[in-house]
Amino acid sequence: MVLRKLLANKFFILVLVTLLIAAVIIFDSIPGSPVHRITAPVSALFDPAQKLVQGTGNKISDFIAAINEGIAIRQENADLKDQVAKLQYEVQQGQEAALRWNELKDAFHIKDSFENYEIYGSSILTREADEWFSVIRIDVGTSDGIEISDANTSFAVVDAEMNLVGRVQSTDISSSKVLPILHEGFSVSAKVNTVNGAVVMVHGEVELKVDGLCKVDEIPGQVELHVGDELVTSGSGGLFPAGIPIGVIVSVDDSSELTRYATLKPYTDISSLNDVFVMVPNARTAVTATPAPTPAS
Repeated sequence: MVLRKLLANKFFILVLVTLLIAAVIIFDSIPGSPVHRITAPVSALFDPAQKLVQGTGNKISDFIAAINEGIAIRQENADLKDQVAKLQYEVQQGQEAALRWNELKDAFHIKDSFENYEIYGSSILTREADEWFSVIRIDVGTSDGIEISDANTSFAVVDAEMNLVGRVQSTDISSSKVLPILHEGFSVSAKVNTVNGAVVMVHGEVELKVDGLCKVDEIPGQVELHVGDELVTSGSGGLFPAGIPIGVIVSVDDSSELTRYATLKPYTDISSLNDVFVMVPNARTAVTATPAPTPAS
C-alpha cells in the first residue's frame, strides 16, 4: 500500500527519475563502466544533461578553489604586512640605536675634558607635562653611585654635547630627579667665555621660562654684556666644574644701574633629549658631593 501511494505521488516519481538519471550520468562518465555500454544508444539524450552536470561540478570546484585561493592570498598579505611592520620597527630601532651610540660616543669627550669626574650616562625616564617647569627623572640612582648625602649637595648634569642641563636634586635606589636649568629653583655661577671674563649669576625665572630663557644678573657695575656673549660655568661654589657651556646672551637691559640684567638662551634642548650625563667628582676631587649654591633671590 505504501509503495502504491508513493508511485501515485507525481513529485516522488519526479525525484526518483531525476536521481536515476543523475546516477546513470555519473556512472556513465566513469571509463570502462558497464553503464556506458548500456546507455550508448541513448547517449545522444544523456550527453547534454551529462555535460550540464559536469559543467556545474567544474564551476562549483572552480568556485571553491577560488575561495581557497582568496583566503590563502589574504593570509599571505597579512603575513607580509606583519613582516613589513617588523622590518619598519627594526629600522626605527636601528636609527634610535645609532643616535644613542653617537650620543654615548660624544660622552667620551666629556670624560676627556673633565678627567677628575666620573661620568654616568643615563636615560630620561619621565618628563612632566610642562617639562621646562618641572623636574626630570633619570634611570640612575644610589645603586649606581649617584648619592645625595643631604639637601645642600648635588651633581652637575650635562647633555652629550657637554652643555649644562641642570643638577641632581634627589636620588633613590634606581633613579634620580634632575632640576633643569630653566626651573626657577635653579642657579649657577657663570662667566663670559673669554680670558678674565666677567662672573655673573644665571638662574631660572618664572616670567622667562615659558619662552625657554634664563635670567642673568649680579652683573658687576664696570662690566658690559653684549648680545651673542657665551656664558660657561665659572667653577665658583664647587658644584659645577668650570667651563661647561651654558648658553648665549640674547638681550641686555641696562635701563637701571640697580637692576641690570640680561636674558640667556640655554644651549641644551630638554624636549629633544633622550640621554643625559651626571658628573660625579672622583676620589681625587671630592669624597662626597659638593655643595649646591643657594638660589638667587
